[in-house]
Amino acid sequence: MADSTEPVAETAVCPRCGKPLPLCVCDSIVPVENRIEVLILQHPQEQDRLLGTARLTATQLTNASLKIGLSWPSLAKILGRDVDHARWAVIYLGSSKVANLDTDRDVVVIDRNGEMKQRQDEILKGIEGVILLDGTWSQAKALWWRNAWMLKCQRIILGPSQVSRYGKLRREPRRDGLSTIEAAAMVLGRLEREPQIETALITTFERMLGRYRDMQASMPELLPAPRPKTDWRKKCGPQRRRSRKTGAKA
Repeated sequence: MADSTEPVAETAVCPRCGKPLPLCVCDSIVPVENRIEVLILQHPQEQDRLLGTARLTATQLTNASLKIGLSWPSLAKILGRDVDHARWAVIYLGSSKVANLDTDRDVVVIDRNGEMKQRQDEILKGIEGVILLDGTWSQAKALWWRNAWMLKCQRIILGPSQVSRYGKLRREPRRDGLSTIEAAAMVLGRLEREPQIETALITTFERMLGRYRDMQASMPELLPAPRPKTDWRKKCGPQRRRSRKTGAKA
């Protein structure tokens, strides 16, 4: 996920979703009653008011919570009750990809070696809660490594059939990278076998993206200026460039 952005000009903000009012879609949100609990852990630097979807996801789901921070002592401390880690899953952001596994599933439980676990249906049927890590790719990895208790949870990877609906608005580092709301929609839709959950969340996301594109056309002053592209050749410096040609270490 791309770096978070902040608007250049100040405008009124919705107290519910935290977005500038021109981007707010709260008036059209249809609450989704999800049986499987969703816990979103957001990196403090990822609070993107424009294109972020963590708070939007937590707002629409009736059984969800959003926590902002870097580390927590345990899952029980976050939830305020005892839990069985084996019945909770983390959407895992490692190198394993569903496309590389011999399966037609798009939601897969893997072990620590990145291989498919046995008894997929049994494990997925027993999941009581799902943890989503919200932030850029590096921020999400930081959350993973700072919270060792996640190692006790199941690891789930997703294999979406299409790329994120962000499109060119926000680049994902991998083809299977999804926004938080898209990941929640997919995993809940599959695990609860309720496709209307996915439909409702994606509808909200697409409506928000539509509002953003409208802002681009009518209120560009509220959007951040494009960041200049980095010239990596200048950043490396002449000595670094020469060392690459010769094969020697700089």
